[in-house]
Formats: sequence, structure tokens, C-alpha cells
Amino acid sequence: MKKAYFGTDGIRGKVGEHPITADFMLRLGWAAGKVFAAEGVGRILIGKDTRISGYMFESALEAGLVSAGMDVLLLGPMPTPAIAYLTRTFSAQAGIVISASHNAYYDNGIKFFSGQGEKLPDAVELAIEERIQEASTLMQMVDSNKLGKVTRVDDAAGRYIEFCKSCFAAKQNLKGHRIVIDCANGATYHIAPNVFRELGAEVIELGVSPDGININHNIGSTYPETLRAKVLEVKADYGVAFDGDGDRLIMVDAEGEIVDGDELLFIIAKFRQEQGVLRGGVVGTLMSNFGLEKAMADSNIDFIRADVGDRYVLAELQQQQWQLGGESSGHILCLDTTSTGDGIVSALQVIAALVDTGESLGQLKKGMSKYPQKMINVACNKEVVNSAVVIDAVKQAEQALNGTGRVLLRPSGTEPLVRVMVEGRDQKLVNELSATLARVVEKSSV
Repeated sequence: MKKAYFGTDGIRGKVGEHPITADFMLRLGWAAGKVFAAEGVGRILIGKDTRISGYMFESALEAGLVSAGMDVLLLGPMPTPAIAYLTRTFSAQAGIVISASHNAYYDNGIKFFSGQGEKLPDAVELAIEERIQEASTLMQMVDSNKLGKVTRVDDAAGRYIEFCKSCFAAKQNLKGHRIVIDCANGATYHIAPNVFRELGAEVIELGVSPDGININHNIGSTYPETLRAKVLEVKADYGVAFDGDGDRLIMVDAEGEIVDGDELLFIIAKFRQEQGVLRGGVVGTLMSNFGLEKAMADSNIDFIRADVGDRYVLAELQQQQWQLGGESSGHILCLDTTSTGDGIVSALQVIAALVDTGESLGQLKKGMSKYPQKMINVACNKEVVNSAVVIDAVKQAEQALNGTGRVLLRPSGTEPLVRVMVEGRDQKLVNELSATLARVVEKSSV
């Protein structure tokens, strides 16, 4: 469970349940403060999304850090990628985000960024973990004259808005664009509308009235039906929906069609290739639609799949020394603009393609044809994927697809089940193969 407490993917747990409690946050703040204080005098940034428990956890972290001798800069409600950016801007030793991303309000978690706005080195994570254990029995405050100081950064939102605007690579502005912006009642509520409005767009706002418990509730990137309805109602050119902490997005075109992360990644990659600025290839995940892989091949763009999770996409990008990757969920990495997934920045990369080409979102996404996909969750022993019978069944399914699709058996990381997924051109064949393979997996587990 140690690694579940913190990391680049965040920690999620019910408020009031172990390990996400105010007491744990106090000890974590002290432990992190001790580790970073050992490197010399410095500062740590704290930001959060809009869920109600964030204020309590912010105070606990602040107290722990200060008691260990670290100065703290409080940013208030800010998108996760803003913390990564501002950590670099303020030359801080680390940045901390209190957020559970796209989860409901009663969950919360924490995520650390290094001074470079990236994942903490493993050695630093391990050192903090060891200090947390120490804090369980002995958590001493530094002498009063060595206590850290706390400062609230009043212009954090303005700084980040200007950064986002600087990432808009189009030669023109957004005058004449009618856009619906859905902020999920989350951390982008006071950021995203201003970014697009200051670039010249007419903005219709959704999800900009957070009350601490309405974050992600029937709104945002995980509930795009709300955005779709609004786009059609106001006859917008397109809509953009973010999740609670602003690191992922989904778009909707003028016809109300949802444009997911795979399609957005394709649009950005294709546009960059045509502009001659695509460095290397593109990284997707095991769950990226086969249509994206085929579209990349048809465009002579290298494509690699990483495991599911932005940290794995980032690791593959760094290994390949590429810049562009992402997930179907809309978590997209553009490493030439920023160090982590950023919903607003990613949206601007897509919109730059619309502006420069003069084509609509619906027209640009037609360059990629999504393949029908069927996924069945089979409750079973996860080791069944290694059985000879299941391996043979997978081979038979792949032969039936004849190079026009793919098969994936993915054991769940948190539950005793295997996700059976089949993609292909023919929806009927996909349904038949997935059902057959699911039955084989279930029987083989008995």
C-alpha cells in the first residue's frame, strides 16, 4: 500500500477512511517537508481542485510542511497542470495537488510534481515513504525560529492563463468561434473560459459554479452528454469539456458528435506532420482504438502502445524522445509545450488545426475511422490469461480478424476480473468473437 499513498497518478480514497485522512495528510506534509528541507532552503506549492475536503487537506499539508521548516505557497483551486507549470515558474522544490481528478466529490487524493514539473524521482518517493513511517511514532516540529512561512499567491490564475494562451500556435485568433466550455464544476472553472475568451472566442460556460460537492456530477469530460446538448442548443461551432482537475478533455463537434482522446490525438499528430513539426511518432495505450493505429500507419507516423495510464505514456515518450501521446480518455501529452497532460493546452492544439486549415472539427476527425469495439468484464482468476486454452482462443480470434482488428485480454489492477476486448471492422464479428472469448476465459477459470 505504500505506493498508493502518493505519486504521479494521485491517490484516491474515501474521505474519513484510511489512508486519506487529515492526520495522514499532516504526517505526509511533515515527511515531505523533512525530505525536501534536507536539500536546502526551499518552497513547496500547494494547489487543489474544488471538492469540499480539499480545504481541510490543504490546511493539514500546510501545517505538516511548515512544522518541518518548509515555506509554502498556496495557489488555491487550480488545474493539476497549472501546478506543474507554476512549480517550475516559482523555482519551487516540489508542487502538490490535492485532487481526485474525474472522481466524485467524496473521493480525494494527492499528487506530487518535482521542481521540473514532472514525476518525483523514485528515490525521493522512497525517502518520503520512510519518513511517513517515522512520523507515525515521532513527528517533531523544528525550532520556532526555523518554522516555514506561508504565502498565498494571488495572481496564480492570471499567470497560468497567460501561459495557456502562449501555447496557441495558430497564426490567427479565435474571433468568430462560438464555443461551449464545460469545466465540470472543477479546477478550470475560473481559468478555461477566460483563456478562450481572451483569445477572441464567444464562450458559453457550463460547470463554472462549484459548491464543493458538484464536481464531475453529470457534467465534464466523463459526462459529455451535457456538453453535447448545449452545443446543439446554442448552435456552437464546437464544445470542450474538461475533467475535475483539468488534465483531460473531450470535444463535441457542431453536429453533436463526441470527439474522444484518440481522435483528438490523431488531429494534433496529423496537423503537426503537415506543418513539419512532428518530432518522432505517437504513443497511445493498450486501450487506444485500432482505428488510431491504422490512421497513424496510413500517415506514415510511428505508433507505439504503452500500458494504460499517463505515467506509462510519459515514460515511453521519454524513452523514444518523442513529444506526443495520450489516452482515449482525453489525457494528452504535448511535451513540447508542457511537462504533463493539460486539457486546456491540448484543446488549443486541436483548435490551432481548425483555424489554420479552415476545416471544422467534424471534418478533421474524419481522417480517422474508429473501429467497433466490444469489452466484456469476466469475473475470474486473473492468471487465466496465461492458460494454454485461453492463449489458443486468442490466436483463433486474431486469425478470424485477419489483420483488420485486435484482441486484448487485460487483467484488472484492482479487481479479480479480466477485461476481454475485441476490435474490428465488422461489429457483428466483433460481438461474436468477444462473447466466445469471454466464455472461454470464464470456463478456463473454473
